[in-house]
Amino acid sequence: MCPPTSAADEFARLVELVRVLRSPEGCPWDREQTLKTLRPFVLEETYEVLEALDHDDRAALREELGDFIFEAVLLAQLCTESGDFTVADSLRSISDKLVRRHPHVFGPATGTADRPKPTTSDEVLQRWEDLKAKEKSHAGTERTTLGGVPSTLPSLLRAHEISLRAASVGFDWERAVDVVAKIEEEVAELRETIASGGASARERAEEEMGDLLFAIANLSRKLGIEPESALRLANEKFTRRFSAVESAIRAGGRALGDCTLQEMEDEWARVKAAERGPRPPAAPARPASP
Repeated sequence: MCPPTSAADEFARLVELVRVLRSPEGCPWDREQTLKTLRPFVLEETYEVLEALDHDDRAALREELGDFIFEAVLLAQLCTESGDFTVADSLRSISDKLVRRHPHVFGPATGTADRPKPTTSDEVLQRWEDLKAKEKSHAGTERTTLGGVPSTLPSLLRAHEISLRAASVGFDWERAVDVVAKIEEEVAELRETIASGGASARERAEEEMGDLLFAIANLSRKLGIEPESALRLANEKFTRRFSAVESAIRAGGRALGDCTLQEMEDEWARVKAAERGPRPPAAPARPASP
């Protein structure tokens, strides 16, 4: 077994390994990489971390976090070589930001007279946004409520973040059931658009579908559910069940294309029932009163 080492020791080792990989004596592949070519790898590692989180796989999470940190160190090494900044600069930046934006933790123990210590997570988030806005203002950058939402986020996740920012300044439904009513309204508008037909129906349907998805993202936020994760789980569930349907049909010597829709739906119902397991016995009926 390797002797225990500190996180600082292991991080310094990783930084040095990456420096060597990028050196003239290092790896040709690593030397060829640029900030642009590394982008898909950063995205891939991000989703692999998310997959480990979705499955609560701690062993996979340990490995994927290492891969994710490697990509960050490699990006920082490229910027070190170009003279822009070092990985130490990035680490200092996030540490300073955490201290600056958590005055309720690292500041006066009881807060100040004009800014008492927040006691709820909602108050903390509001304080975070206020501090972020002040930082941008001091830097000479006009900050808008939605200006910091990255346009490169997956659209469903971006919708969630946009609605979260809007809600932080009070632009929100009061109750989750109010969002359900909005979803029903959007479904009705989409149904009407589809029924109308015509040359412009598809374009209008696309707009209405976007409105419906945005409303669903709002409901997800209101319920405290991250929609991208929820949709990933739904995708996995459908893939698992559909694959089981296909396997069962193939085991019977047939292909999916040879089956009717009803036959596939019947097999789907069997797979779904098998996943859920046996239902508990129904409670006995109460005897009639004498």
